[in-house]
Amino acid sequence: MSQPVPEPASENAYAAAGVSIEAGDKAVELMKVWIDKARRPEMIGGIGGFAGLFDASALKDYERPLLATSADGVGTKVAIAQALDKHDTIGFDLVGMLVDDLVVCGAEPLFLTDYIATGRVVPERIAAIVKGIAEACVEAGCALIGGETAEHPGLLGEHEYDVAGSTTGVVEADRLLGPGRVRPGDVVVAMESSGLHSNGYSLVRHVLLGPPDRQGAGWSLDRHVDELGRTLGEELLEPTRIYAKACLALADRTRTHAMSHVTGGGLAANLERVMPVELGARVDRSTWTPQPVFDLVRRVGDVPQSDLELTLNCGVGMVALTQPEDADAAVAVLGEHGVRAWVAGEVHVAGSTDPGVGGRVELVGQHPGW
Repeated sequence: MSQPVPEPASENAYAAAGVSIEAGDKAVELMKVWIDKARRPEMIGGIGGFAGLFDASALKDYERPLLATSADGVGTKVAIAQALDKHDTIGFDLVGMLVDDLVVCGAEPLFLTDYIATGRVVPERIAAIVKGIAEACVEAGCALIGGETAEHPGLLGEHEYDVAGSTTGVVEADRLLGPGRVRPGDVVVAMESSGLHSNGYSLVRHVLLGPPDRQGAGWSLDRHVDELGRTLGEELLEPTRIYAKACLALADRTRTHAMSHVTGGGLAANLERVMPVELGARVDRSTWTPQPVFDLVRRVGDVPQSDLELTLNCGVGMVALTQPEDADAAVAVLGEHGVRAWVAGEVHVAGSTDPGVGGRVELVGQHPGW
């Protein structure tokens, strides 16, 4: 007995399942203008291909080019962007998390690819996200060479999305920064953050936005907070500062030996990642006052300072270990790029004897007003 032949699927069957090819195509058209702004001369072709192309002959002038790569996302800060329906700044958070992990070793970011997963493609929303990514790439000096937008109905809600990406950079081998260059007497040059950046938002959201029956403050994002001088939502969505060009200039014009991007884990833990085991560093909190949002989280949530410093950057987004004779020059170079910086500590002999740990970083003193 013959089996009935199934009717051919409707051309709209995929859309009925929750995935719109048409919306995806429109999103690509809307984002093209922004991607075109985030180009470098080495970038070949435009978007629409299966892979982004970068002319590697640009590296021929290097004696021994080392490629550096980094992958990251933004984390739960995207929940703030979604709640406020403001999507054109979250790209700065993504790019900042990526390129500033490269520059700590002295690498120049060359190109970046992004990945956006969403429950439903809203072309204007996707274009706004890519706009922020492209503008941030321009600020970092790298090309937005490609990416992917994926529609995941059933996995993500209609208005939910997540963003991630990867980036590649290059550094001359004999200019590679890191623990091997650090010396006793090097100064710790602290670079001011723009605020929370993109780490610790699970804690911040729990403390400030969480319901009172779960030990949260239950505040709304549109609440005006006097000590912040703006609404809570505006503060929480403040974009991550991008240090790439400033730090590359610092590496080029001073005898800077290592740098550390202060992300999850806080200042001490991240600085320890670039310390040799035989050395330690002491950082004096009294040399800076963190932005009010950090003290707000501490007070409202009754968060111990030790926990706060393990989770948030507490006002310092990047640090450099620089030869002491170049301390003033380092602060000046960073200032030329709009980054407020100061000497916050010093490297000394007194590290761990465990070869897998790295030198210990001690935070001493107290922030003014805390």
